[in-house]
Amino acid sequence: MLLAGCGSSRFLAPIKEAGKTRKAGPVTEFYVVQPGDTLYKIAFEHGLDYRDLAAWNGIADVNFIRSGERLRLLPPRKPVPATANGLRNAPPADVSQAAIDETEAVAAWIWPARGSLLENFDEATGNKGIDIAGKLGNPILAAAAGKVVYAGEGLRGYGKLIIIKHNQATLSAYAHHSRMLVSEGQAVAQGQKIGEMGDSDTDRVKLHFEIRRFGRPQNPLAYLPKS
Repeated sequence: MLLAGCGSSRFLAPIKEAGKTRKAGPVTEFYVVQPGDTLYKIAFEHGLDYRDLAAWNGIADVNFIRSGERLRLLPPRKPVPATANGLRNAPPADVSQAAIDETEAVAAWIWPARGSLLENFDEATGNKGIDIAGKLGNPILAAAAGKVVYAGEGLRGYGKLIIIKHNQATLSAYAHHSRMLVSEGQAVAQGQKIGEMGDSDTDRVKLHFEIRRFGRPQNPLAYLPKS
Protein backbone atom coordinates (compact mmCIF):
# COMPACT_ATOMS: atom_id res chain seq x y z
CA MET A 1 0.00 0.00 0.00
CA LEU A 2 1.44 3.36 -1.03
CA LEU A 3 0.93 6.44 1.07
CA ALA A 4 1.03 9.93 -0.39
CA GLY A 5 2.85 8.85 -3.53
CA CYS A 6 5.90 7.23 -1.93
CA GLY A 7 7.78 4.05 -2.78
CA SER A 8 6.78 0.46 -2.18
CA SER A 9 5.33 -0.30 1.24
CA ARG A 10 6.91 -2.60 3.77
CA PHE A 11 5.00 -4.36 6.52
CA LEU A 12 7.15 -5.00 9.55
CA ALA A 13 6.58 -6.49 12.98
CA PRO A 14 5.70 -4.18 15.88
CA ILE A 15 8.71 -2.14 16.93
CA LYS A 16 7.97 -0.24 20.12
CA GLU A 17 5.29 0.64 22.62
CA ALA A 18 3.52 3.67 21.13
CA GLY A 19 -0.16 2.94 20.74
CA LYS A 20 0.16 -0.58 22.13
CA THR A 21 -2.10 -1.82 24.92
CA ARG A 22 0.03 -2.88 27.84
CA LYS A 23 -0.51 -6.02 29.84
CA ALA A 24 -3.63 -5.72 31.99
CA GLY A 25 -3.06 -4.91 35.63
CA PRO A 26 -5.01 -3.53 38.59
CA VAL A 27 -7.38 -0.71 37.61
CA THR A 28 -5.98 2.63 38.74
CA GLU A 29 -8.65 4.77 40.37
CA PHE A 30 -6.65 7.96 40.86
CA TYR A 31 -3.85 9.85 39.12
CA VAL A 32 -1.66 12.60 40.60
CA VAL A 33 -1.12 15.47 38.16
CA GLN A 34 2.56 15.91 37.23
CA PRO A 35 4.29 19.10 36.06
CA GLY A 36 3.58 19.61 32.37
CA ASP A 37 0.41 17.49 32.37
CA THR A 38 -2.77 18.60 30.63
CA LEU A 39 -6.22 17.08 31.02
CA TYR A 40 -6.07 15.98 27.39
CA LYS A 41 -2.73 14.21 27.90
CA ILE A 42 -4.00 12.38 30.99
CA ALA A 43 -7.22 11.34 29.24
CA PHE A 44 -5.27 10.17 26.18
CA GLU A 45 -2.86 8.13 28.28
CA HIS A 46 -5.69 6.33 30.07
CA GLY A 47 -8.01 5.91 27.09
CA LEU A 48 -10.67 8.26 28.46
CA ASP A 49 -12.80 11.08 27.08
CA TYR A 50 -11.40 14.33 28.53
CA ARG A 51 -14.96 15.53 29.19
CA ASP A 52 -15.68 12.49 31.37
CA LEU A 53 -12.47 13.15 33.27
CA ALA A 54 -13.55 16.77 33.82
CA ALA A 55 -17.05 15.76 34.96
CA TRP A 56 -15.81 13.09 37.39
CA ASN A 57 -13.47 15.61 39.03
CA GLY A 58 -15.65 18.73 39.05
CA ILE A 59 -13.38 20.56 36.62
CA ALA A 60 -15.12 23.47 34.90
CA ASP A 61 -12.13 24.70 32.90
CA VAL A 62 -10.51 21.80 31.02
CA ASN A 63 -7.45 23.95 30.35
CA PHE A 64 -6.65 24.37 34.05
CA ILE A 65 -5.38 21.64 36.38
CA ARG A 66 -2.85 21.91 39.20
CA SER A 67 0.36 19.94 39.62
CA GLY A 68 -0.08 17.61 42.61
CA GLU A 69 -3.86 17.48 42.24
CA ARG A 70 -5.37 13.99 42.51
CA LEU A 71 -7.75 13.12 39.67
CA ARG A 72 -10.33 10.37 39.66
CA LEU A 73 -10.01 8.01 36.66
CA LEU A 74 -13.25 6.12 37.33
CA PRO A 75 -16.81 7.44 37.67
CA PRO A 76 -17.66 8.47 41.24
CA ARG A 77 -20.48 6.67 43.04
CA LYS A 78 -21.92 10.02 44.14
CA PRO A 79 -22.04 13.43 42.43
CA VAL A 80 -18.75 15.31 42.69
CA PRO A 81 -19.01 18.47 44.85
CA ALA A 82 -17.68 21.83 43.72
CA THR A 83 -13.88 22.01 43.70
CA ALA A 84 -11.97 23.82 46.43
CA ASN A 85 -11.49 26.90 44.27
CA GLY A 86 -15.24 27.32 43.94
CA LEU A 87 -15.63 26.11 40.36
CA ARG A 88 -18.89 24.40 39.56
CA ASN A 89 -18.93 20.89 38.24
CA ALA A 90 -18.57 20.41 34.53
CA PRO A 91 -21.72 18.88 32.99
CA PRO A 92 -21.56 15.11 32.55
CA ALA A 93 -20.20 14.09 29.17
CA ASP A 94 -22.58 12.23 26.87
CA VAL A 95 -20.37 9.89 24.87
CA SER A 96 -23.05 8.57 22.54
CA GLN A 97 -22.32 9.08 18.86
CA ALA A 98 -25.65 10.92 18.50
CA ALA A 99 -24.57 13.48 21.09
CA ILE A 100 -22.25 15.21 18.62
CA ASP A 101 -23.85 17.25 15.88
CA GLU A 102 -22.74 15.91 12.51
CA THR A 103 -21.72 19.44 11.56
CA GLU A 104 -18.88 19.06 14.07
CA ALA A 105 -17.38 16.14 12.16
CA VAL A 106 -14.04 16.77 10.49
CA ALA A 107 -14.93 17.40 6.85
CA ALA A 108 -11.87 15.70 5.38
CA TRP A 109 -8.51 14.43 6.57
CA ILE A 110 -5.14 14.43 4.83
CA TRP A 111 -2.17 12.13 5.35
CA PRO A 112 0.08 13.50 8.10
CA ALA A 113 3.31 12.32 6.43
CA ARG A 114 4.69 10.81 3.25
CA GLY A 115 6.01 7.29 3.60
CA SER A 116 5.20 3.60 3.51
CA LEU A 117 2.94 1.88 6.00
CA LEU A 118 4.90 -0.04 8.60
CA GLU A 119 2.06 -1.20 10.79
CA ASN A 120 -1.71 -1.02 10.60
CA PHE A 121 -4.38 -0.36 13.21
CA ASP A 122 -5.28 -3.62 14.93
CA GLU A 123 -7.61 -3.79 17.91
CA ALA A 124 -6.85 -7.48 18.38
CA THR A 125 -3.18 -6.78 19.10
CA GLY A 126 -3.85 -3.47 20.80
CA ASN A 127 -2.25 -1.23 18.16
CA LYS A 128 -4.15 2.04 18.49
CA GLY A 129 -2.94 3.73 15.31
CA ILE A 130 -0.74 3.37 12.26
CA ASP A 131 3.02 3.69 11.78
CA ILE A 132 4.43 5.48 8.74
CA ALA A 133 8.09 5.11 7.73
CA GLY A 134 10.18 8.08 6.67
CA LYS A 135 13.50 9.85 6.89
CA LEU A 136 14.84 11.91 9.76
CA GLY A 137 13.52 15.44 9.46
CA ASN A 138 10.67 14.66 7.05
CA PRO A 139 7.74 17.03 7.64
CA ILE A 140 4.79 15.98 9.79
CA LEU A 141 1.56 17.80 8.93
CA ALA A 142 -1.67 18.45 10.81
CA ALA A 143 -4.14 15.97 9.33
CA ALA A 144 -6.99 18.41 10.01
CA ALA A 145 -7.37 21.90 11.43
CA GLY A 146 -7.57 22.25 15.19
CA LYS A 147 -5.88 23.35 18.40
CA VAL A 148 -2.76 21.87 19.98
CA VAL A 149 -3.75 20.58 23.42
CA TYR A 150 -0.51 18.73 24.23
CA ALA A 151 3.07 18.98 23.06
CA GLY A 152 5.66 17.18 25.14
CA GLU A 153 7.42 13.96 26.11
CA GLY A 154 5.31 12.85 29.07
CA LEU A 155 3.85 9.62 27.65
CA ARG A 156 6.20 6.63 27.71
CA GLY A 157 6.59 4.99 24.32
CA TYR A 158 5.41 8.03 22.33
CA GLY A 159 8.54 10.17 22.46
CA LYS A 160 7.93 13.77 21.44
CA LEU A 161 4.16 13.79 21.08
CA ILE A 162 1.68 16.34 19.73
CA ILE A 163 -2.07 16.01 20.31
CA ILE A 164 -4.50 18.16 18.33
CA LYS A 165 -8.15 18.70 19.27
CA HIS A 166 -10.38 19.03 16.18
CA ASN A 167 -13.81 19.28 17.82
CA GLN A 168 -15.49 18.26 21.07
CA ALA A 169 -15.20 14.57 20.16
CA THR A 170 -12.09 14.14 18.04
CA LEU A 171 -8.35 14.23 18.73
CA SER A 172 -5.38 13.22 16.61
CA ALA A 173 -1.92 12.30 17.90
CA TYR A 174 1.52 12.40 16.27
CA ALA A 175 4.40 10.58 18.00
CA HIS A 176 8.20 10.22 17.78
CA HIS A 177 9.08 13.71 16.49
CA SER A 178 12.70 14.73 16.25
CA ARG A 179 11.52 18.34 16.54
CA MET A 180 8.15 19.84 17.48
CA LEU A 181 7.28 23.14 15.82
CA VAL A 182 4.03 24.02 17.62
CA SER A 183 3.12 24.65 21.24
CA GLU A 184 0.11 24.03 23.46
CA GLY A 185 -2.80 26.37 22.82
CA GLN A 186 -1.74 27.11 19.25
CA ALA A 187 -4.30 26.91 16.43
CA VAL A 188 -3.11 24.94 13.42
CA ALA A 189 -4.41 24.73 9.86
CA GLN A 190 -4.83 21.50 7.93
CA GLY A 191 -1.57 20.69 6.19
CA GLN A 192 0.49 22.95 8.45
CA LYS A 193 3.90 21.56 9.36
CA ILE A 194 3.79 20.79 13.08
CA GLY A 195 7.03 18.87 13.45
CA GLU A 196 9.71 16.71 11.91
CA MET A 197 9.88 12.94 11.83
CA GLY A 198 12.29 11.25 14.20
CA ASP A 199 12.95 8.27 16.40
CA SER A 200 12.33 9.68 19.89
CA ASP A 201 11.46 6.80 22.25
CA THR A 202 11.58 4.22 19.46
CA ASP A 203 14.27 2.38 17.51
CA ARG A 204 13.68 3.71 13.98
CA VAL A 205 12.51 6.88 12.26
CA LYS A 206 8.73 6.83 11.87
CA LEU A 207 5.47 8.61 12.65
CA HIS A 208 2.97 6.88 14.89
CA PHE A 209 -0.43 8.46 14.12
CA GLU A 210 -3.71 8.01 16.00
CA ILE A 211 -7.27 9.32 15.74
CA ARG A 212 -9.52 9.15 18.80
CA ARG A 213 -13.23 9.90 19.14
CA PHE A 214 -14.80 10.15 22.58
CA GLY A 215 -11.47 8.88 23.92
CA ARG A 216 -11.64 5.68 21.88
CA PRO A 217 -9.01 4.79 19.24
CA GLN A 218 -10.26 4.74 15.65
CA ASN A 219 -8.73 3.17 12.56
CA PRO A 220 -7.04 6.11 10.81
CA LEU A 221 -7.34 4.34 7.45
CA ALA A 222 -11.12 4.72 7.71
CA TYR A 223 -10.67 8.51 7.78
CA LEU A 224 -7.65 9.19 5.59
CA PRO A 225 -8.04 9.47 1.80
CA LYS A 226 -7.32 6.36 -0.24
CA SER A 227 -3.92 6.49 -1.90
